[in-house]
Amino acid sequence: MGHAGMAATAVRHLRAAGSPTAVEPLPRPALRAVREDERPPVDPAEFRRVLGHFASGVTIVTALDADGPTGFACQSFASLSLDPPLVAFMVARTSTTWPRIAAAGTFCVNVLGAGQGELCRSFAVSGADKFAGVAWDPAPATGSPRLAGAPAWVDCTITTVHTGGDHLIVVGRVEGLDAAEEAGSPLLFHRGRFGRLSD
Repeated sequence: MGHAGMAATAVRHLRAAGSPTAVEPLPRPALRAVREDERPPVDPAEFRRVLGHFASGVTIVTALDADGPTGFACQSFASLSLDPPLVAFMVARTSTTWPRIAAAGTFCVNVLGAGQGELCRSFAVSGADKFAGVAWDPAPATGSPRLAGAPAWVDCTITTVHTGGDHLIVVGRVEGLDAAEEAGSPLLFHRGRFGRLSD
């Protein structure tokens, strides 16, 4: 049964049970600018503190443009769709690496393992030669840098870019991917620090 068939079956079940199958849209909130003498709706420091309680994996997003390899450390990565296979990552509008990735039109997401905190830190700085001393080879589909020792990688072509406040939401179609047989524990980021899974 396809997606449409499953959806139709679910609607028939809800109707038979007397449940509503349509939801009235909520009224749109009134929008207005925050005045100079008003506190913003959410304090940025408080936003970071609270959202820091959400543990995330850590990746390095890489690309290869005319000037060579480039990349940045990225926590905001997620799988998006199975059919077609899509992933997404978020990048700050102020990123100096993003224009190079955008120009390349492709990228590789390198998922980091528990022992790769220093590698992550080296890709989190701006202006340095992030690839100094870093071994890599070209990912098979796009040629984007695949970092040595990364437990998993996802090779992608950029399909769309959406705006999201002070960040951009980049969607990529997966062209190739793989993971090590014995990948070990992932590198995690939680409340401003690296961590790992414990048994």
